[in-house]
Amino acid sequence: MKKYTAEFFGTFWLVLGGCGSAVLAAGFPDLGIGFVGVSLAFGLTVLTMAYAIGHISGCHLNPAVSIGLWAGGRFPAKELIPYIISQVAGAIAAGGVLFLIASGKAGFDLSGGFASNGYGEHSPGGYTLLSALICEVVMTMMFLLVIMGATDKKAPAGFAPLAIGLCLTLIHLISIPVTNTSVNPARSTGVAVFAGGWAIAQLWLFWVAPIIGGILGAVVYRFIGKSK
Repeated sequence: MKKYTAEFFGTFWLVLGGCGSAVLAAGFPDLGIGFVGVSLAFGLTVLTMAYAIGHISGCHLNPAVSIGLWAGGRFPAKELIPYIISQVAGAIAAGGVLFLIASGKAGFDLSGGFASNGYGEHSPGGYTLLSALICEVVMTMMFLLVIMGATDKKAPAGFAPLAIGLCLTLIHLISIPVTNTSVNPARSTGVAVFAGGWAIAQLWLFWVAPIIGGILGAVVYRFIGKSK
């Protein structure tokens, strides 16, 4: 239960910190943090939690990461469902706290998307479903590649959280205009359940694409990282 509780609070922090920065601070009048600030916020949530709970649960915070690590031979199948449930529950709890905070401002309106992920008319840059699919698959694939490489026993010890946090920052810098960046089904679900409507209708993509990408990344690393 300690591992599952750690995943709950770790994912809670990721969604509150990352999506919270997007909802509360990204477009703040005149001094908003913008795409760069939101990208850093997501990276910092993973970086801080990796040091805080990495030794307890591995700090997955993401169903696609858990599934990818399973595909890469790093995680037991019997723990997949409890991890995913913990991650999604933490994400929804964070979405609820964020909603309570954000709704305290006059004029708050969920029609802005509430940091939900989307494609087509709900993509920040108007990107198509195909563009969103390719982007999410490739970004999650590279994320898993970095995670597996940075946590390999042959990698320099103690630096994995830095590599993983910076990788997530870079992923957001690339893909926020395309999908608002998911690479994490729990993160997408945590805010979509409050945004409702189109966010729920498009949520399937942000489960399917990251999971495919996570598995691909694990398969690639198993090939290139295999000892001779």
